[in-house]
Amino acid sequence: MTPAISEADPFDLPSWVGEKQVTWYADSGARFGHHIQGRVTADGQADLPCDLLAIDQAYPRQVADSGWRRQAHQAWHNDQVLLVDYGGRLTLAVPGHEFTADLVLAAMFRFSKAVGGQPENFVAALRLGSVGRSAR
Repeated sequence: MTPAISEADPFDLPSWVGEKQVTWYADSGARFGHHIQGRVTADGQADLPCDLLAIDQAYPRQVADSGWRRQAHQAWHNDQVLLVDYGGRLTLAVPGHEFTADLVLAAMFRFSKAVGGQPENFVAALRLGSVGRSAR
């Protein structure tokens, strides 16, 4: 079953997200896919769940209807990112089918702007196991 999607308002997030040095961590060491669970942290603050969702993923099932996909593409076109609640978790809805490191960084850059923060105060931490097979 596909999780429900609803709007998320960046103004409902804790103020520290836009004010402090923030790190987004990918929680999984699995390969990148269309949905990366993660969290946003800052010194002295409780972690905030924050996932990434490639909104155009349609196989083996569609993750979002055309209305949500259109909103995500429109936001991205305007150098923004669509914030949604996806299955009860804050999620950045990004155009595409799967994530690369570059796309994760672009999403975090746009997220920093959405919360009124400075991009240089945001760090994205990816687990090396999530980018593919280990080197031999």
